[in-house]
Amino acid sequence: MSISKKRKNKTMPNKINRILEIPQEVSSNIPKVTVIGFEKMLIENYKAILEYQDFYIRLSTNIGILNINGFELNLEEMTTDDLLVTGKIDSIDFESIEDNH
Repeated sequence: MSISKKRKNKTMPNKINRILEIPQEVSSNIPKVTVIGFEKMLIENYKAILEYQDFYIRLSTNIGILNINGFELNLEEMTTDDLLVTGKIDSIDFESIEDNH
């Protein structure tokens, strides 16, 4: 397969997504984090729960690790793609995966 054909195949879905105005997090595995006040947080496109305690939650995503710190943290609703965290959220930090290529 030629290089130009490979590029065309990669860019075609991106053009269609732009035309249809499909958000990037829907068409890819990039996580989307929505914080509602200090007591709710919705994480879409997470991969796995690495650690869970009532004061600390650590999640794996396709682009890094998401750390949630707080008090009385609960995993309220879980699906294979989405997770709702409730409790008193104190801080959120993200450890990105570094690509050495």
